[in-house]
Amino acid sequence: MITISLLFLNEKNMRLITTLMLLFVTVFTQAQNSAVGNSEKLTYTASYNMSGILTDLAEVTMQTSEVKTSSATLLRLKCTATTYSKWDSFFKIRDLYESYVSPKTLTPYLYKRDINEGGYYKFMQYKYSHKTGTVKSLKRKKRKDGKFWEENKTIKVGSTTRDLVSTLYKLRTLDFSSYATGTTKSFTVIFDNEENTVNFRYLGTETINTSIGEKNCYKLAISLSNNDVLKGSNDNLIWLTADSNKIPVYAKFKIPVGNGELKIKSATGLKN
Repeated sequence: MITISLLFLNEKNMRLITTLMLLFVTVFTQAQNSAVGNSEKLTYTASYNMSGILTDLAEVTMQTSEVKTSSATLLRLKCTATTYSKWDSFFKIRDLYESYVSPKTLTPYLYKRDINEGGYYKFMQYKYSHKTGTVKSLKRKKRKDGKFWEENKTIKVGSTTRDLVSTLYKLRTLDFSSYATGTTKSFTVIFDNEENTVNFRYLGTETINTSIGEKNCYKLAISLSNNDVLKGSNDNLIWLTADSNKIPVYAKFKIPVGNGELKIKSATGLKN
């Protein structure tokens, strides 16, 4: 039954699911100047509903680390997704998303997205020029003949536009404890060379059981403006601990081809 359902998930749908898995994890991981240390590691199990059975497909990790350059020390925000070995023969995923930012302001300087999914390969890189309000974009894709196609662009962006990873880390500087239920915050994100608006709505607190214990959590809903990828007004949710660490512990998503979950497995390197 599971194998039959998998056949209906074409490569485009699988890439969509993987991107959402990474999005839900990166949304609620804090930056160094909030509560996260420079050697934090969060590990999650990503599951997808197949024929009514929630099936574990991949492991998603988020890590922070310091990177020293000739002129500054940056914070590397790294997110990876890897299918479990038993699924590799069907659809092997090895994805990397990372952003290099200022530890204090979270201003991004470099972003990379390197995805390898079921034989589909794509590389994206953004280099920011904050003085000119532009991003130098490099896109590289693998063609059917095995050769690589490359495109370079300079894109004009808004003063608050960021890549997916650095934008969602920036969200972690918000104080949800001071928000009234129903409060919504919006951010402009550049993804695949296009600016998109991501909305976050605070739904209050809720206590849930997790692999790292019972946690009182902030509960938030996620939506995209002018985009029907995420279905329903309250079907895409995430819970983060209502403490100084604000660890993301559980998330649910619903998309046109089904629904899935992310559950935390472990958390190390926390500041508090």
